[in-house]
Parts: sequence; structure tokens; C-alpha cells
Amino acid sequence: MTDPYENLANAIILMAVKDYRWALNKLEKRSNYEPAKMIIKEVERFFRSSWYRELTSVDGNFLIEKIRSEVSE
Repeated sequence: MTDPYENLANAIILMAVKDYRWALNKLEKRSNYEPAKMIIKEVERFFRSSWYRELTSVDGNFLIEKIRSEVSE
């Protein structure tokens, strides 16, 4: 049986990843789109936060770089 808290933590991180990908893709199409810039800043701050480190052992900076490289391909 899966831990419900672990499921919640995973869902929070997955939503942040989806938001980050969306914002990066949007910014590629419209380089001055402020809502996308704000989402990118918020999600990067989350990935570098102590709360994020409580949710997972995956390095936040590694995740940022991985997503950025996927989007730029």
C-alpha cells in the first residue's frame, strides 16, 4: 500500500513540473509573456526551497536543468 503523504508530495512536484514546462514553452513563443516569467520564478524558488527538500530527495537544480534541456530540444 502506498503512503498517502508520499502520493501528495509526488502530486505537488508533478504539478510544479507541468507548470514549469508550460511556462518555458510559452516563453519560447512569446518572450515577453509576464505570466510565464512569473510562473518560472515561482517554480524555481519552490524547487530550491526547504519545503521541496522535505518532499523529495531529487535535487531541485538538477530538475530545473533537466526540464530546461527537454524543453529546448
